[in-house]
Amino acid sequence: MQLEERIQAAIERVLQAPQPTDVAPATLTPAELAALIDHTLLKPEAGEEQIRTLVAEAIEFGFASVCVNPIWTPLCAELLANTNVKTCTVIGFPLGATLPSVKAFEVSEVAALGADEVDMVLAVGRLRDGDYHLVYRDIAEVADAAHEHEMILKVILETGLLTDEQKIAACVIAQEAGADFVKTATGFSGGGATVADVALMRRTVGTGMGVKAAGGVRTAKDALRMVAAGANRIGTSGGVSIMRELLEGKFHFGTTQPQGENY
Repeated sequence: MQLEERIQAAIERVLQAPQPTDVAPATLTPAELAALIDHTLLKPEAGEEQIRTLVAEAIEFGFASVCVNPIWTPLCAELLANTNVKTCTVIGFPLGATLPSVKAFEVSEVAALGADEVDMVLAVGRLRDGDYHLVYRDIAEVADAAHEHEMILKVILETGLLTDEQKIAACVIAQEAGADFVKTATGFSGGGATVADVALMRRTVGTGMGVKAAGGVRTAKDALRMVAAGANRIGTSGGVSIMRELLEGKFHFGTTQPQGENY
């Protein structure tokens, strides 16, 4: 089956099923939720002191990773050595309009500097144009480079700029091209993670691929709703406040059980 046919089949399959607009928060312990969080600082004005604080917080709370701009990769890798927290950085960020060869080169460069994971922005404009084969090549080149260095690749769709059909197409392409995760948004182009988008992405990729919810996830309720919808990684700059909500008992699950499947 050709790529276009696989995309069309996925669109028909996914859109036939009802999509949730809301879900009850998943019931995770603070440690379980912390292990899903990419503790993020991507502001261009961030300096070394802020990055050092970010790393210290990630170690304290047991976050999955810190996610920073490439220039901070070596510092984070050094500070996180001999810990379980990974160093994640971004590729083709935040517009996704960089040449595929440049994105692949970025991956090789940050690998040499100690990165464990990379979050790339796909070629959003080309996706919207329906140039699926270029989008595939763009992701595949980065996936090859990442996996050559044993790094995890997450592909940012920028869901706020896409129709549901385009989101499904992006998920299919990312999966076919060898990515490890699909991710909602950069947080820099309007829009962010929604329960409906996370559920749609999970339904498209199934259980064999990661889904990262990022963009506007600022509270414990936000994060746990995304997990209930199908996310198994959360990108947020609010990780510390989320953890304090849970640890200080400011968030209560209530009696409602989470809806949908567990991923």
